[in-house]
Amino acid sequence: MLMNENKSVENKLSEEPNNLRYIITMTFIVLLLIVWSATSVNFKGLEENSSVIGMRIIKGIINPDLAFLFDFSSAGVPYLLFETVSIAFLGTIIGAILAVPFAFISSTKIMPRPIAYIGRLLTMAVRTIPSLVYGLMFIRVSGPGPFTGVLTMAVISIGMVTKLYINAIEDLDTDIIDSLSSMGLTRFGQIRYGILPQLYSSFISIVIYRFDMNLRDASVLGLVGAGGIGAPLIFAMNAYRWNEVGSLLIGLVILVLLVETFSNKVRTKLARG
Repeated sequence: MLMNENKSVENKLSEEPNNLRYIITMTFIVLLLIVWSATSVNFKGLEENSSVIGMRIIKGIINPDLAFLFDFSSAGVPYLLFETVSIAFLGTIIGAILAVPFAFISSTKIMPRPIAYIGRLLTMAVRTIPSLVYGLMFIRVSGPGPFTGVLTMAVISIGMVTKLYINAIEDLDTDIIDSLSSMGLTRFGQIRYGILPQLYSSFISIVIYRFDMNLRDASVLGLVGAGGIGAPLIFAMNAYRWNEVGSLLIGLVILVLLVETFSNKVRTKLARG
């Protein structure tokens, strides 16, 4: 009996496909792409004193300006961080609310396929434009400031949040929808009493995840004048005030760690019910 089992295992091993040619081919293609990409990198821009400049940057970052870090005025790091959080939070909430109708319109379980495909195409179009492009466009409309950052965060949140909403809707149990339909409820009633109760926890988890991303994007959007910590950061870098750069980065790292820890706990609790 044991001998028959050993032979069966040997037969299975002999039947295993030989992937050596595939592995060698893929390795060669990847190495070829790496070499081809490296040829496009230009190292002529490196100056002779680049190492000196790099050491100054590191020295400034590890020796932050503590007075600037603990300055609670409107020009200090705490206020700039609070403004960044406010931009990310409001933008996330507005984008998450606007994404709900987009998600239901784009779901094949809720709407006919032609309408759902049109909704998905619109969502894809919104998602393909980078956040900096939206920021530059909204600056022309509303001028530089936090309001521009909120508008930008809201628009860029719609694309990704809608996609994740759609995935959550597609995993729904549709039997309850059929039951409510047989009871004579309208489409809105089916969504209100049969779909939304199943989606609350998933939607909240998605919104928290998007808020984590928007918090980082809000810092970058400040570079184009959309409020937050980004503008003071680029100004300090352009003026070679690396101590201030260190203060801003330390504050930003602490903020991101706190928000991520809190959001992970909330998402874990939602996942466990």
